Amino acid sequence: MMILSAIDLQLPLTDPVLKFLIILLIILFIPIISDKIKIPHLLGMIIAGVIIGPHGFNLLLRDSSIILSGTAGLIYIMFLSGLEIDMNDFRRNAARSTLLGFYGFAIPMILGTLTGIYILKFSAITSVLLASMFASHTLITYPIVSKFGILKNRAVNVAVGSTLLTNVLALTVLAIIVGMSNGELNKSFWIRLLLSYIVFSSIIVFVFPVISRWFFKRFSDNISQYIFVLVIVFSGAVLSKFAGIEAIIGAFLAGLALNRLIPRTSPLMNRIDFVGNAIFIPFFLIGVGMLIDYRAFVNPDTIIIALIMTFVATVGKFISAWLFQKNFRFTKDERRLIFGLTNSQAAATLAAVLVGYNIIIGNNDNGEPIRLLNESILNGTIVMILVTCTIASFVTQRGAQNVALSELSEEEKHENSERILIPVSNPKNIDDLVNLSTIIKSKNNHEGIYSINIVTIESTNNETDKSARQLLEKVEVAAAGSDIKMKTILRYDTNVVSGISNTIKEYNISDLLLGLHIKINLSDTFFGKLTEGILSKCNCTTYIYRPFQPISTIKRHLVIIPGNAENEAGFSLWLSKIWHIANNTSAKIIFYSTEKTKSLLDEIKAKHPINAELNILDDWGKFQIFKGEIKNDDNLIIVLSRKNFVSYNSAMDKIPMHINNYFQNINILLIYPSQ
Repeated sequence: MMILSAIDLQLPLTDPVLKFLIILLIILFIPIISDKIKIPHLLGMIIAGVIIGPHGFNLLLRDSSIILSGTAGLIYIMFLSGLEIDMNDFRRNAARSTLLGFYGFAIPMILGTLTGIYILKFSAITSVLLASMFASHTLITYPIVSKFGILKNRAVNVAVGSTLLTNVLALTVLAIIVGMSNGELNKSFWIRLLLSYIVFSSIIVFVFPVISRWFFKRFSDNISQYIFVLVIVFSGAVLSKFAGIEAIIGAFLAGLALNRLIPRTSPLMNRIDFVGNAIFIPFFLIGVGMLIDYRAFVNPDTIIIALIMTFVATVGKFISAWLFQKNFRFTKDERRLIFGLTNSQAAATLAAVLVGYNIIIGNNDNGEPIRLLNESILNGTIVMILVTCTIASFVTQRGAQNVALSELSEEEKHENSERILIPVSNPKNIDDLVNLSTIIKSKNNHEGIYSINIVTIESTNNETDKSARQLLEKVEVAAAGSDIKMKTILRYDTNVVSGISNTIKEYNISDLLLGLHIKINLSDTFFGKLTEGILSKCNCTTYIYRPFQPISTIKRHLVIIPGNAENEAGFSLWLSKIWHIANNTSAKIIFYSTEKTKSLLDEIKAKHPINAELNILDDWGKFQIFKGEIKNDDNLIIVLSRKNFVSYNSAMDKIPMHINNYFQNINILLIYPSQ
């Protein structure tokens, strides 16, 4: 009894520890229950919010702690949608995203305005504000497409890209309505609105990346980097509030600003995804459920308004998706993805209805306030949010499942053949080597990465054995940050070269990733005896990496390709890794090659577009010209060849000298193809 009396069990619960425990139990068990009854996790979280909320069993109030965490979750969703978008596809689909954004705004606006005026008999200003609620959308179902791994699908990119235009237009309508109701709709209002938009978006898009790159280059602590990302996200949200628009727009732009600096396979991205999906986003969904009061729907006016609002919002978004599908000949499943991503109403809709509800335009005969949006619209909006989120969840899940099955590429079917080996001996370059391996690997290769430490037989003792095991443990920890299961190998052999070459044969290794042998004074061989020995005995694709700064902060990758490289057996293997770098970092790739190789690269780029520039380089004897081309934050990738092979030329012997003289302060990646 004394134990029970120590905890206040009166409803609603007020003990913070007990409240947090209940939320955690919901986050833990709702996904399990949702899978059992075949409903999306997202919908399960909203229903759980209804059950425990003030209008359900009244276990918890939707107090400031829930609102704070839920707001953070909503901002997190918008940030992730900007961060994880494929920037190459985003640029390529900019026109399509703009058209879908126009459809998604204009069609619901027209339908909503006409419905408000002629069916619901509202005033023109109320009808326009009501229509703006239908026009906006929130990417509530984005975690579903993320779970299915189809973030690079064109339909997903177009839908996410359209969010910016649709929501900015809808929230601009809201700002205009507020200005009209306050009598401020004059010339200074429009100037102030335009200038604030330009200033806030310019700071986020142009200043934030510069600050972030500076920070990531100087601070490698995992916790500091994650906290810095949160600071950037919420700074963007606050700036957008200062500009007079909702925080979700600033969060989305912050995601776009950091997109190039946080590779999709990096430990930092893994932490961002984990914390968002485990804590912030569930809090938001539970908070949305807590808003729903099913008892309000005994009022016939509320029921009618709720049904009409839900129907118009859903039909408007479906027509937009259907028209877009017909314009660009997308598949039915891609239309489902577009409709599912753009149909759910939440953030901007809630903002609009709460603003409209708080605008009082007069008083009735009883002295009660007449609101721009009355209580029936407020309750109808909550129903619309629940129903549109439910429809969007099921439609998105179905479309995502079908698209994921149809997108099994040939690369993914043969990913089991990709095995990357990372020999480690220096603890200082472990993080750099692991990060590079996660960027160049195929996206579904989660268990095909190996690290090895060689202990020579003559130096074997308890101390060297312990040191080797500790080094491999560090590699495992570094890989675990990217959700990669690193397989470690402790090998005893006569020498390091024999140990690596024998491991390559035994494990059927396809790619060898070496940290550059460091010397105080670099000789012409540049790689040292160890590297040259490995190259002479191992014929897999070999990468030799010398990091100067984190690869996530690189702006451009300059790839120097020798003549006849396309005739080597391993051409497609190393080239696919360059494509992975482009896709995983969104950095620009600048190729230099012969005319013949350039033509082939043009064909490949047409089928698999990336952000790339192709240039002709016929004479490797003029290699020093790249001294003027190289900028800070560049990575120089040089494709070389073992001697006596078709792509070898004598100018390659001078590459170590050029690197020693001209390229000491940039990242270097040397590639020896399988030959």
